[in-house]
Amino acid sequence: MDNRIVSKEDSRLNVEDIKYKGETGEVHAYFAMPKGEAKLPGVVVISEIWGLVDHIKEVARRVALEGFLTIAPDALSPLGGTPEDLDEARSLIRKLDSESTIKNFVAAEKYLETHPRSIGKVGVMGFCWGGGVTNQLAVNSPDLKAAVPFYGRQPVPEDVSKIKTSLLIHYAGDDERINEGIPAFEAALKEASIDYQLFTYEGTKHGFFNDTRARYHEEAAKLAWERTINFFKQKLKT
Repeated sequence: MDNRIVSKEDSRLNVEDIKYKGETGEVHAYFAMPKGEAKLPGVVVISEIWGLVDHIKEVARRVALEGFLTIAPDALSPLGGTPEDLDEARSLIRKLDSESTIKNFVAAEKYLETHPRSIGKVGVMGFCWGGGVTNQLAVNSPDLKAAVPFYGRQPVPEDVSKIKTSLLIHYAGDDERINEGIPAFEAALKEASIDYQLFTYEGTKHGFFNDTRARYHEEAAKLAWERTINFFKQKLKT
């Protein structure tokens, strides 16, 4: 087994399936945190277009092992939850109401902020579809302390000035559809004096972080992960 993979039976963690109150009612989520009583910052993990699959749960465990309370909501909760069929999940994700979905994720942020073991600081990270949602959370949640979108759709330039959080932005080198939005996004970030870092990983394709799929790029994924965890520790733990 890849030594980066964190098992759901890892003795250093407490993991459980939970529910929290969102805009659309009960939202199902996967929750992971280090064992012990130490108060910690939180991180919301937002899935790709296939919903709350095992890979995203494993990413949540990886984040938790770095010293964070971690929640990975099931975006498809209003539609019955993530199905086993990935094509069906992708189809369902496209039927979600955008505004309600954003509010469900803001509610996940609030869940972490008010958790008994929380220090009240929360960040968010997301991949592909979830990268776009991460950008929208940055726009719509002024209490957010750090946001890390992986190859996500950018917010419209006129919304960028609403961002109050720090951003660490990851893009694949070969990702024409997403990358065409970078120049306008970066110009708006600079104009609004947003605290951001932007990295493009040459030789990679959209989805390069996902180690369960063919586009996985180990070197880029490792570097992006190190940068992400260091960023969260800097912004959420100090």
